[in-house]
Amino acid sequence: MDEMKLLDLLVQNPRESITDLAEILGESQESVQQAKKSLEDKKIICGYHTMVNWDKTNIDHVDAIIGVSAKPERGSGYDKIATRIAKFPEVSSLFLMSGNSEFLVNVNGKTMREVADFVGEKLAPIEGVAATVTMFVLKKYKVNGVTMDMASDGEDERMPVSA
Repeated sequence: MDEMKLLDLLVQNPRESITDLAEILGESQESVQQAKKSLEDKKIICGYHTMVNWDKTNIDHVDAIIGVSAKPERGSGYDKIATRIAKFPEVSSLFLMSGNSEFLVNVNGKTMREVADFVGEKLAPIEGVAATVTMFVLKKYKVNGVTMDMASDGEDERMPVSA
């Protein structure tokens, strides 16, 4: 079975049925189910997520992106600090980065105050954290390859590029 093709199909549509996946891949349903389970067990597939356009709900929701400058620890580098940050339920994503900050942290909260309190009371005091820069998401246009509620006139306005 072509696991790469299976992964590509699941990235495009995680809700695709085993029956449809088997048909597309030209494999039996049992082999597709086994391959999918194997990918999950190996933590190659780490989860299936629902994207929500919170602007269309009546629910308070704030997303923030926080740059975190940190000092690596002897023997563990940045891993111990990352482990501490990742344990907070407010943290939806955490990345070790190159550039101005060592970490990029995505945080979700109900209000800007809630996010600010998280940064000031939980994130910034972590040993090894030297500085934070918080940026609040004002509007999402595209998330994980999916456009969010943008009017489409059907025309591609990008400039043509030629060699």
